[in-house]
Parts: sequence; structure tokens; C-alpha cells
Amino acid sequence: MNEIGELLRTTREESGVSLEEASGDLEIKTLVLENIEDGNIGCFKDIFVLKNYIYNYAKYLGLEPEKIIDEFNEYLFEYTSKIPLEDIEKAMKEQKKEGIQEEKIVSPYTSSTKNNNSKLIIAIIVALAVLVLLVIFWSIRQLNVNSTTTNMISYVDSNK
Repeated sequence: MNEIGELLRTTREESGVSLEEASGDLEIKTLVLENIEDGNIGCFKDIFVLKNYIYNYAKYLGLEPEKIIDEFNEYLFEYTSKIPLEDIEKAMKEQKKEGIQEEKIVSPYTSSTKNNNSKLIIAIIVALAVLVLLVIFWSIRQLNVNSTTTNMISYVDSNK
């Protein structure tokens, strides 16, 4: 990651573009660009957002963004593949011993379907209740006005 950051920094400096100018043009905070150039991958919570920043920054500087992203993907693979398999298995066994249930992995961009379904059901029930109340109110109103309505209809029919 340091090589990618250094390449981005030297290209920016050779182009005569300041960090603030690049930040303004890309609408990315200056601190984000500094962290990318310094290779501080730990400052980013979402790798996909980081990849998007790197892609846009490389494109802005006139580099080949696809090539830079390929290098970044290789770095990520090397970084994540250094975790020994024994450590992963040990952590899984400890979780089972402690009774920790495996949670379903869900994207932060999607929401749980359970919450959506219960909200939808509640909304439908409320809408039906309001509809029933409106029908009852209308029926009671018609009973109270029924004699007037009947008289008006019979008056119209008698004039024909």
C-alpha cells in the first residue's frame, strides 16, 4: 500500500497539484488523501470506499486506475492471507466454547428483512383499521341523513 500511496504522491507533486487542490477537485477530504498517500489503510472502515477513493484519485492524476486497483487487490490478498489458518480455527473453537452464535453476515447497505416485514404488516393493519372506521362513520352518517336522501331521490323521480 505504501508503494501505491507513494506513486500517487509523486505523480501529484510532479503535476504541480497541491493536496488541497486535488481534495477540492475530487470532493474528498484532504485528510483522506493524506492517509491514502501515506498508506494508512487502517484509517478506513470500508475497503470498498477506499478502493473508490484510490480509483478516482488515480484517474484524476492521469494514471491507469484499473492497474492501481489491481495492485491494491494484490496487496489486500497478501495482507489478509498472512493470518495463519491455525489462528482462525482456534478463534472459531473459542467462539463455540463461549456459546457465541455465528451471526449472519449482512452488508451495511442492506437492511434486515425481519424489521421491514414487521413494519409493513403494522402499516397494513393500521391502514385497514382506518378504512373500517371510515366505512362505519360513513354508514352512520347515511343512516342519520337517510330520510333526507330518500326524500330528495323520490322528489327527483317524481318530477320525471
